[in-house]
Amino acid sequence: QVQLAESGGGLVQAGDSLRLSCAASGRTFSNYPMGWFRQAPGKEREYVAWINWGSGGVTNYADSVKGRFTISRDNAKNTLYLQMNSLKPEDTAVYYCAARRAMGMSNYAGDYDYWGQGTQVTVSS
Repeated sequence: QVQLAESGGGLVQAGDSLRLSCAASGRTFSNYPMGWFRQAPGKEREYVAWINWGSGGVTNYADSVKGRFTISRDNAKNTLYLQMNSLKPEDTAVYYCAARRAMGMSNYAGDYDYWGQGTQVTVSS
């Protein structure tokens, strides 16, 4: 299995940037498709982005973050990243990284097998 731990969240102003990190355990990290999700209080968990080193490291983004967020991974460091630019107040949420054992892209949280505990991102107006 894999264990995940997010970091890098904080309080920023609208228009600022943050980079989230997700440290993963396990020698098989590179074999897992990875995703970022977020959840605001009282709301459902929302898909943010996905990456798989396979197929040329293809990525996928939710429409709400496309063009502003970039997902990447450094398999040598067992770390997943989410670069967040041009942050908006509606980006405020707890951000979670997740891994799935199955192949292919999914924007459904239930398809992911391993989760971190989350890191808080708060964007003020």
